[in-house]
Amino acid sequence: MDFLKRLTETPGVPGREERVRELILKETEGLFDETRVDPMGTLICLKRAGRREGNAAPLKVLIACHIDEIGFYVRSIDDAGRLRVQNVGGFDTRNLFARRVLVSTRSRDLLGVLNPTGKPIHIASDEEKKQVPKISDFFVDLFLPKEEVEKLVRVGDPVTLVQTMETIGDYVTGKCMDNRVASWVAINAIRKVGANSPYDIYYAATVQEEVGLRGAGTIAYDVNPDVGVAVDTTLSCDTPGIDKTESITALGKGVALKVMDSASISHRGLLDEFMALAEKKKIPHQLEVLPLGGTDAGTIQRAGAGRRTITLSIPTRYIHTVCETVHRKDLDAAVDLLAAWLAGERG
Repeated sequence: MDFLKRLTETPGVPGREERVRELILKETEGLFDETRVDPMGTLICLKRAGRREGNAAPLKVLIACHIDEIGFYVRSIDDAGRLRVQNVGGFDTRNLFARRVLVSTRSRDLLGVLNPTGKPIHIASDEEKKQVPKISDFFVDLFLPKEEVEKLVRVGDPVTLVQTMETIGDYVTGKCMDNRVASWVAINAIRKVGANSPYDIYYAATVQEEVGLRGAGTIAYDVNPDVGVAVDTTLSCDTPGIDKTESITALGKGVALKVMDSASISHRGLLDEFMALAEKKKIPHQLEVLPLGGTDAGTIQRAGAGRRTITLSIPTRYIHTVCETVHRKDLDAAVDLLAAWLAGERG
């Protein structure tokens, strides 16, 4: 879990994922045969087939795991030295009150506090208390004079929420489980397979997924895989106030095999393969239909002439907050199933 803790606590908004990329490169040193970074910033790592099946060239399998997190860019500095921000990714602003944030400047990281404009509850009217602020209402207080802020901060500096990862029994909670858990799953699965795969495995730490599945589109053309597997999180709405029919997935019931979301429909043959393999090996799993939202699979399957694509999802409670929560059993199930499929096993 130490690797996952470091992954989730490292800042990396869309377009500024370099720290996460460097962390992964150091963690996986010696694991891959080739590594490179494409012009958009996606890290592409190749592990060549450890065994051959026949005389044909090995199939190319692309495992896409986006590493960006929802966050902000500095939009302006006001007359008091407070920062106004532009979001990159989707936030429910009700979850943003009184949050610590990290402003990553050219020289150093600055700790600040994010809050909306307006009155504290003690002096707010009943009508004012009901208002839900917009992103444009929020500001970052660095508790520094304006002159010092202007020396340190410039427009375009990234801002991320601050939260440590914690383990609570069988659960793990923290920020940006969406989608750093995917890299944890993929890398552990590739380690588990070792030299036992008949495929050329391309692991891609993709960028800018949260703002339109952008990084995965370019690598699909670059790698031109035969099969695309996106690993991502999905909603687990197994909480009060939500009808069971709308829960999508439930924590602790295994890895989710995506049937569809609003960006992709999984290839039926691949879905059947993964289901049969999970049943054969008794790996906990569940099926997922997500009405809104998408993963890197959406751009991978449509690039060029198209390709067979599926998404493996990690059920996650409280997505797009600083307390995103996953279950260890689901993480282990995802690793086991992906590793077995990469090893060429079938149901």
